[in-house]
Amino acid sequence: AQPLGMPLMFGGPYVGYMATKEEFVRQLPGRICGETIDKDGKLAYVLTLRGREQDIRRAKANSNICTNQALTALAATVYTALMGPEGLRGVAELSISKAHYLAERLQASGFGLRYPDAAFLWEFAVELPDVARANEALLEAGIVGGLDLGDGAMLVAVTEKRTKDELDAFVEVVSNAL
Repeated sequence: AQPLGMPLMFGGPYVGYMATKEEFVRQLPGRICGETIDKDGKLAYVLTLRGREQDIRRAKANSNICTNQALTALAATVYTALMGPEGLRGVAELSISKAHYLAERLQASGFGLRYPDAAFLWEFAVELPDVARANEALLEAGIVGGLDLGDGAMLVAVTEKRTKDELDAFVEVVSNAL
C-alpha cells in the first residue's frame, strides 16, 4: 500500500487502509471512517461505529487513538491533498518502474526471481544463495537490505526516492558479496 508520504517510525504511529468483510468490521482496531452524503447532498466522511471508541465505551473500546495518531492522519491528509490524483499516480509509476529496473538488473547478474511469472508493483522476492550475507554487505555499504523470507529468498521494496545509482549500487554490493 502507498505509505501516503509517511516513513516507518520505529513501531510508532502509522496510517493505513484495509478492506474487510462487513462481518469483521467490529473486530478491526482503530477508528473506522465511512462515506455518506451530508444534508446538502455532498460527499462527506464520518467516523462510523462510534460505540467502539474510548470516549463512548471505554471498557469495551476497540480503538486506541491518541494525539500522535491523529497527527499522523493529518500528515497523510496533507500529503494526499498536496499530491493529488496525478501526483499519487506519478509516485506509483516511478516506484513500479524502479522496482522493475532493479529486478531486471538482479536477474542479469544471475539472481532469479522467486516468482518469475508473477506480476508485481514495487516489491518482489529475489533468490539469493545467502540472504544474511547479502544483507550484511548491504548494511556495510550503507544500504538497507531486504527482508529475509527464509529458504533463500529476500523481499526487496523500491520507492520513488531511490536513484538509478542507488539501485545499481545495490546490485553491485549483492553481486560482490555472493
